Amino acid sequence: MTEKTDFNLLHPMRVRWGECDPQGIVFNVNYFLYFDVGVTEYMRALGYHGENILEFFTVNAQADFRASATFDDMIGVAVRCARLGHKSMTLAMAIFRDEELLTEGALTYVHAERGTQTSSALPDALIERVLAFEKTPPERSVR
Repeated sequence: MTEKTDFNLLHPMRVRWGECDPQGIVFNVNYFLYFDVGVTEYMRALGYHGENILEFFTVNAQADFRASATFDDMIGVAVRCARLGHKSMTLAMAIFRDEELLTEGALTYVHAERGTQTSSALPDALIERVLAFEKTPPERSVR
């Protein structure tokens, strides 16, 4: 089972009213918005922000829902790199309320050349930063 201690990055957020459905729980698609915030914070932690942002395109997104968050809950969005490929990377995602796992999932991104949207190899500097940041080395798959 996924634990908070599996992750070096845990970004705190508070659930806002507009993210909840008529049942009073977070509407399922909003967990992907939380994942996106987590990815932004992960890249910032690696030193990629502002002008240094890399070009990535999402090619796969998945989530498994375990429990519901509700309005005004404090949640933590957890991110770690689970896999580094030649042109893509997969980030493992999880959302916790205190120690309770609410949602877990994964986002796979393909790196692209800026402006051309042509897939390209992950930059060596990114790979080095990921490997230095992660306490559990990501799976490596290179063609």
